Amino acid sequence: MDYRQLGSSGLRVSTITLGTMGFGGAGNFGNVGSGDVKEARRQLELCRDHGVNLVDTADVYSDGRSEEIVGQALGADRDDWLVATKVRFPMSPGGPNDAGLSRHHVLRGCEASLRRLGTDHIDLYQLHEWDGRTPLEETLGALQTLVEQGKVRYVGVSNYSGWQLLKALGASERHGLPRFAAEQIYYSLQARDAENELLPAAVDQGLGVLVWSPLAGGLLSGKYSRGRDGTLKSPKGSRHASDWSEPPIDFPDRLFATIDVLKDVGRARKVSAAQVALAWLLTRPAVTSLIVGARDTDQLADNLAGAELVLTDDELARLEQVSRPPLPYPYWHQNATAADRFGPADLALHQPYLHDS
Repeated sequence: MDYRQLGSSGLRVSTITLGTMGFGGAGNFGNVGSGDVKEARRQLELCRDHGVNLVDTADVYSDGRSEEIVGQALGADRDDWLVATKVRFPMSPGGPNDAGLSRHHVLRGCEASLRRLGTDHIDLYQLHEWDGRTPLEETLGALQTLVEQGKVRYVGVSNYSGWQLLKALGASERHGLPRFAAEQIYYSLQARDAENELLPAAVDQGLGVLVWSPLAGGLLSGKYSRGRDGTLKSPKGSRHASDWSEPPIDFPDRLFATIDVLKDVGRARKVSAAQVALAWLLTRPAVTSLIVGARDTDQLADNLAGAELVLTDDELARLEQVSRPPLPYPYWHQNATAADRFGPADLALHQPYLHDS
């Protein structure tokens, strides 16, 4: 297992992170998985044997049950792991202030997460989603309190847009408040939108990048195919066979073509399509770690092997070509007129397109 620096922080994390959204199985999260403490211990043991050192959860996953399972499964081994969790969404039963990123909710949310996890600190505390109704200075001030109290060691963000991310980083610098060490984003061969703003921002601002759903909710696992009617053919029991809506499938033809190339490369290398998809992501600029969640240890073992796969230049080129989206404005214009002055952050997006200009 390789380890990468989490942005400009001093923290080193494994290139695979254990995701735990499938622990607990409550409500809609049951479409993802229903792992209990025994299953969690098996997965943690397998991850530890492969060198994984980061586990990611959130208070909202199965209404707190995922955090409880993680805490119980880690037990006396807690200090051998980095634990990341998140705050933002309401927990049931909730009142009018039991959501968002107010000081009230962030401080209460952290205390509740600490109790469920059975720990005295959270290694990476992440804002799970944007809150446009709470001043950033209030949210960042709450995080500063938690850092000063020793309850949080690093802070991060999840699912922010480019302008939201930069606005928050600017507020941190102006007011001397905690600065995000990492952003957690959706990014995969199925949807490369993050290349437009979020990856260049990470390169420019020195942020780590944790990728959630790197297999597009299983779409890139090799288990899905095009049905006779041209729509997605979902395996029985999969999340896309339910009412789970993430990620949306906006360009099905490109998705099916990408799946075909993943399977073809996998057959040639005698590995799974999932491993190929994960290996591709680990070549991308600024990507630090891929968050993989699995229903069982067999699935997890297959995903872990993706971190060891090194793709050839020809294989990378095939995957790049089949999955590449068109550049939106203003990037197509910049690609045609400003490429002579591109810096490292620009190239995080533009490098594959330069020959088109």
